[in-house]
Amino acid sequence: MLTRTGGNNMNYKLQIEELLGQLTLEEKIDMIHGCGFFRTKGVERLGIPGVVTSDGPMGVRMQFPDDSWIPVGKTDDYVTYNPSNSALAATWNPELAYESGKVLGEEARGRGKDVILAPGINIKRDPLCGRNFEYMSEDPYLTETMALPLIRGIQENDVAACVKHFAVNNQETDRMAVDTYVDERALREIYLPAFKAAVQEGCSYSIMNAYNQFRGHFCSESKELLDDILREEWGYDGVVISDWGSTHSTKGVAESSMDMEMSVTTDFEDYYLARPLLEAVRKGEVDEACVDAKVRNILRMMFRLKMLGGQACERKQGVYDTSEHRQKAYEAAKEAIILLKNEEREGERRRVLPLSPADLAMQPVSDAAGKVISARKRRIVMIGHNAVYHHAGGGGSAEIKALYEISPLLGMKKALGGNVEIVHAQGYYIPGKKDVNEVNWQEASLERRVMGEKDPDSEEQKALRKEIEENRAKLLQEACALAKTADIVIFVGGLNHDYDTEGRDRADMKLPYGQDELIRALLDINPDTIVVMHAGSPVEMPWLDRAKALVWCYFSGMETGSALADVLLGKVNPSAKLPETFPVKYSDTVTCKNGEFGKEGRVEYKEGIFVGYRYYEKEGIKPAFSFGYGLSYTQFSLKDLKVLQAPDHSLKLTVQVKNTGDRAGAEVIQCYVSDPVCSVERPVKELNAYQKVFLQPGEEKQVTIPLTERGFVYYDVERKAFVTEPGEYVVSVGNASDNCLLQECIVL
Repeated sequence: MLTRTGGNNMNYKLQIEELLGQLTLEEKIDMIHGCGFFRTKGVERLGIPGVVTSDGPMGVRMQFPDDSWIPVGKTDDYVTYNPSNSALAATWNPELAYESGKVLGEEARGRGKDVILAPGINIKRDPLCGRNFEYMSEDPYLTETMALPLIRGIQENDVAACVKHFAVNNQETDRMAVDTYVDERALREIYLPAFKAAVQEGCSYSIMNAYNQFRGHFCSESKELLDDILREEWGYDGVVISDWGSTHSTKGVAESSMDMEMSVTTDFEDYYLARPLLEAVRKGEVDEACVDAKVRNILRMMFRLKMLGGQACERKQGVYDTSEHRQKAYEAAKEAIILLKNEEREGERRRVLPLSPADLAMQPVSDAAGKVISARKRRIVMIGHNAVYHHAGGGGSAEIKALYEISPLLGMKKALGGNVEIVHAQGYYIPGKKDVNEVNWQEASLERRVMGEKDPDSEEQKALRKEIEENRAKLLQEACALAKTADIVIFVGGLNHDYDTEGRDRADMKLPYGQDELIRALLDINPDTIVVMHAGSPVEMPWLDRAKALVWCYFSGMETGSALADVLLGKVNPSAKLPETFPVKYSDTVTCKNGEFGKEGRVEYKEGIFVGYRYYEKEGIKPAFSFGYGLSYTQFSLKDLKVLQAPDHSLKLTVQVKNTGDRAGAEVIQCYVSDPVCSVERPVKELNAYQKVFLQPGEEKQVTIPLTERGFVYYDVERKAFVTEPGEYVVSVGNASDNCLLQECIVL
């Protein structure tokens, strides 16, 4: 049973029943559907407030009127722009997730919100999913362990987290109706664990159902998901909120465990749980007890949030846009930046990164007699649209109105000052939007339509292609000319929220806007060109073997530019690890091979449990970068692995970790478990536990990590339970899924 820390559940129950007995049917129905885009109606005569919600995962969304998708437009709704969930997961640091949750909770409360629609914890099944940047990982355990502290941080501020989207919501194509079929074992081992942990351990006060169908029924009225699993099996007594516009019938939703209907249209009294439900109850078609159950859950959440009773005067007030919040955004961003490649410079025995003081020092200029008469500034040329672009305002409902956003160009200029010349070239052409759409994207989001291309042979499209080609050639030429004058070349490209966005999946994994051609040209000019990719999901990198320095930034919030500059300049030693596998090319993915992603109508998850690294390892496919991979400016060694079993049969491992380099840094010790002989097919190995360890140069520690049940158990479909088969298991420890050099066998 979900309980609020320090709360008296019995008192809640008595007070809830007392209030419920005083409510009219009309008042109860008013409480369970939106009367504005982000709020429900309260009952003033009984002192019951409405519930005020807000997107989203990276910060509290801008203010909208109740009945319009045109923002209010005042200057009081600027907020802290936090790193995306993908960026948070890349830190492999649950403490940072907790601090980020605190920022989100404090700012939501400061803006007067009761529920923040976050975090998104769906599994990254396919790299083309448009909302992958909002999600954490391809691995359920990493997702779970980063989501739980995030939820706790939010809810400490008397704000409800709303984990989403329940469940198996893994594509945006046909997102309002696609019917997903997942076998029971994959459902239990891959797609449900993070949600189960979120409601049972994280005690998330609310959860959002998904748009899609699951096994033939919409998630908003799925008896299997909402009644059997969520309520009965997991014992959840929090509030289930519909995704905006995800409901499809009055009787089906009324008799399900979905409590609060929200949508994107202004006909609030015509929502399924509004006037139609009132009429259905009066006609005897729906039992009023169904309405009572929903109101009970909403009232219970209100008590937990101190919205009702004497405790309402003690509710936290919240704050937003504080210097402390901005510092926390920076702390998370600097641990979210992943160093993927760092090879030796052309003709030198030192690596491209970090940039050293010698790289940046002014060069003396002498006269004919050798007398120093002046100094020449080093020139850094930064190339790429993402070097200057701000990302906070895109991506769909994840958009926010950021107080500010430090771009990579600004970050470098702030850090280096006037003794280094930093110039910028856009490098690649981004076509403007030719069609002005007067209908807000969210207003049109309920339409079921195919995101098809226009006729490629039309005169309009031919002219557009010609314009793009001409502009692309011009910008490439300008960038290359500038690169030839540079001491240091930094390319900052990747994706933007035209590609990483709600409502649309990517067509392929290729870099858009002709960036591959530009990167090759820059590497021809300067083989030491530093490549920075700024994106929410993997891209193909056909020039990868030539790039010596590659840095990956997920959408990392308002301080991205500052954090990136500090990593490039060596003020920060990168410690992030990939929370997902980066395949070499899209055709390597299991979803491409089985053809079961991005389809309309019905999608079957034929790969079962073999998602992400589980698939690549099973098939022996070498990725571009493996799950858990990430470099540092220092080096670490691991030795002396021991697995210990306590009298209560709990397991833990100990391992010696040492920083063998000359810089302070952090290593993520990753533990995987294999079951080599089993009655069912198992992954080669599964993430079981991890710990991030910070060490000074030369420092050595013995690290103790408790092991979990992951990898030791599988879901037995016949017994409908997780089971452990007796026998030998292999515990592997390393710093990436494909770099586990320490192993020990244990028998259970």
